[in-house]
Amino acid sequence: MKTYTVNRIEESTLNINGLGNSTPWKTAELLTDFIAPWDLEFKPKVAFKALWDVNNFYFCFHVEDQEVYLNTTDDSIESIGSSDRVELFFRKDKDLNPYYCLEMDSSARLMDFKAKAGKVFDFDWNWSKHGIELKSNVNANGYTLEGVVSISVLKELKLLYNSQLEVGIFAAKFKLTNETQRHPIWMSWVHPQVTEPNFHQPLTFGSLILKG
Repeated sequence: MKTYTVNRIEESTLNINGLGNSTPWKTAELLTDFIAPWDLEFKPKVAFKALWDVNNFYFCFHVEDQEVYLNTTDDSIESIGSSDRVELFFRKDKDLNPYYCLEMDSSARLMDFKAKAGKVFDFDWNWSKHGIELKSNVNANGYTLEGVVSISVLKELKLLYNSQLEVGIFAAKFKLTNETQRHPIWMSWVHPQVTEPNFHQPLTFGSLILKG
């Protein structure tokens, strides 16, 4: 299983602003080895980093893209689900029973849900009820998405144990192919080892080790 080290920072020293440029971020490891397993000619320009303190788990994505797509029809699941976005899946165990999904677009809209193996989704469950903060920024070169969730919630959901989180880290790009159609390009930190696009399976997860 691939691993990423989450460095510890002093309590309450990181305030997210959507830019990912607060001083504590300088101490974070940078994860950039994303792949597009079903579009091998596409070279992802995605960077992820994470930090933690006694109260919170912080994460930040930066996506280089000069044509960020946001479906602004409404704020529905369908609109978020057809927008460029970044994603974190947290699993309780390798059986995916259950796992919890955060899908976040460039405007910090959130599609969050609880799931079980076989793509059994429960959209009545919301991470926002347990506490989450997201901020983002879009510019000519791409977008940044920052988030924070509480350590207590990760423990309550039995996602954090032995100072480790098992997490899938993903991104989606809806690339314009003609005047009216867009092709989804799916990007992942871990190669999913399947021939058809599917992040909702055990082989897409890696281990985040909380150090310190």
